[in-house]
Amino acid sequence: MPNALAFLMLIIWPLACVVMFRKLPFERAIIWSILGGYLILPPRANFDLPLVPSMDKVSIPSLCAALCCVYLIKRKFRLLPVSPVGKILTVLFVLGVIPTVLTNGDPMLFRALENTWPISFTTGYLPGLSLRDLFSVIANQLIVLLPFLLARQFLSTETGLREVLLALVVGGLAYSIPSLIEIRLSPQINIWVYGFFQHSFEQMMREGGFRPIVFLPHGLWLAFFLMTAVLAAAALSRTVEGPQRMRLLIATGYLMVVLYLCKSLASQLYALAFLPLVLFGSAKAMIRVAVVCALIAVVYPTLRNTGKVPLDKILEQAEAIDPARKQSLEFRFHNEEILLDRADEKPWFGWGGWGRNLLRDPQTGQIISIPDGRWIIVFGSFGWVGYIAEMGLLALPLFLLGLQARGRRSRDLSPYVAPIAIILAVTMIDMLLNATLIPYTWICAGAVLGYAERLRFPQAWEAGSRGLGRGPVVGGRSVPRRRRTIL
Repeated sequence: MPNALAFLMLIIWPLACVVMFRKLPFERAIIWSILGGYLILPPRANFDLPLVPSMDKVSIPSLCAALCCVYLIKRKFRLLPVSPVGKILTVLFVLGVIPTVLTNGDPMLFRALENTWPISFTTGYLPGLSLRDLFSVIANQLIVLLPFLLARQFLSTETGLREVLLALVVGGLAYSIPSLIEIRLSPQINIWVYGFFQHSFEQMMREGGFRPIVFLPHGLWLAFFLMTAVLAAAALSRTVEGPQRMRLLIATGYLMVVLYLCKSLASQLYALAFLPLVLFGSAKAMIRVAVVCALIAVVYPTLRNTGKVPLDKILEQAEAIDPARKQSLEFRFHNEEILLDRADEKPWFGWGGWGRNLLRDPQTGQIISIPDGRWIIVFGSFGWVGYIAEMGLLALPLFLLGLQARGRRSRDLSPYVAPIAIILAVTMIDMLLNATLIPYTWICAGAVLGYAERLRFPQAWEAGSRGLGRGPVVGGRSVPRRRRTIL
């Protein structure tokens, strides 16, 4: 149970965002309003208000960042991308939930005994979705997209892209300290600060030691975040010379050691696989690899449904590394099979919320399936429509960037956009195993999409810039005065 401090932190975070927007450069304020909330605010604590989405460490920072941009700094941003495909996917992401709500109005009842008419022994109940849920679901989709839209508009410049990488490095270095404390003493910081433990303590024990978790949902999330910080530090080291480069290389090595101590094999493998590419590969090579990874992530459900994924060979490789890894993967694959069968009952629009996408005991209502991968959660909740919209918005920036890079030399591309593309692509691959889609993933996707759109549609960007005007100086940069949002 979260203590009073947990809810107080959620309440005062909007004030912290206001301070950041007044004191920090504009791009940095956007990033730290969102990333800072993800790293600092309590997990699982939320304000569950009627008719609106749950206000928690994800929704509050995103909403505050957008409101500060529009009303405090008076910066207008587009609600739809310039790319025609991006516009379609954005509308589909937000409004595609309408048929999901309309087709899931029936409640789910669980009975201890069947065929006992006129007596019914009901043991469990899941409500159906109604029109009153429609506004909340649509609003939640909009809030989820806010980091994406803000990053596309404001973080797709050279300065914004660099700030995206720099924030990962600073956040990773800062988070390494409490992580090392928990590696040594056991995961206790969330208990000390917010009064509760956010997950299963047994899952934080691995190889005779502990996985750190700090204020994140799971130790796997923390390890993955540190892996992105490793890649970001390595990428920035290529853009500077002299002592700064040495410091960033030392930071890369240090973060790699902390990542190893986090005992997450997947994140370690990602770092080993992609760190040489980020350190030595050309921008075009990184973009090509990112496109291939995105393509694999997008088509995985189709391959999985048709039995084209070589599960047996994957399990054999996992067993060669560690029998425990094989058991973990086998458990995930088994649950994917169960949840795919469940999703196939409503393939187009899914089952909606309230955990209706999960398989439950027909008599007790107890959950007997555990979703791990983000893709199966989205597929079961919102069907093919929701899956195409979400994965499409994440993959589109990489595909569009890949098309724009074909006719350009590596030195003509930003030195920051290719590493961000790699981080986004790795996240999409990891989403096949874990639900590691976080607001910062949307920031990376939006920043890459905005950069690619600037290359593909320069006239549209120039026309939009001419309409911004000039305004008060905040953080060393002028901002426009008008408040209206461009659609």
